[in-house]
Amino acid sequence: MSARFPDFRLGKVLATSFTGTLSERQGDPVERIPTPNRLVDWLAVSGLAVESCTTAQLERAWELRESIHAAATAAARRDPLPVSAVQVINECSTQGRAAAILTPEGNRQWRLGSASSVEDALGVIAADAISILAGERDGKLALCASPTCQAAFFDTSQSRTRKWCEMNTCGNRQKKARFNASKHENAG
Repeated sequence: MSARFPDFRLGKVLATSFTGTLSERQGDPVERIPTPNRLVDWLAVSGLAVESCTTAQLERAWELRESIHAAATAAARRDPLPVSAVQVINECSTQGRAAAILTPEGNRQWRLGSASSVEDALGVIAADAISILAGERDGKLALCASPTCQAAFFDTSQSRTRKWCEMNTCGNRQKKARFNASKHENAG
């Protein structure tokens, strides 16, 4: 991966990790997959290796990412899911040709076709989003408490009270801001 681009923020949940490829949505947005090759890199580190990606496929990936983000945000707020977002997620899910396989370690892994394409990988991501949005997985959708982030994430903590999409980024930033504010108050 090239040092020119920001690092990927990989989580344990494929669909919300994918939405995290655009971070700081409420501040200065950081695009982590700005080029077709960068999408190929992200898919590879996410276990969905593809040979190549066109500009049109990257644009479709962005459309799916934003649709998942819109639907996950609505679900976290307990609002109705946006019809257009649901439509894009469903279209991507049905266009992919991937199969779930069981590894010898007892884990599920996705196998793309021999001529794997970005559409196959997007189908896996859409299917993952559907399982979360449909409530099929143990956890809950929440929104990051960072005012510049507001990313939707899937909280699988025991208490389901996680505040930040990532403790190492948003959580630490907020704790540092609180510490500096209290230090400033005590100095005055």
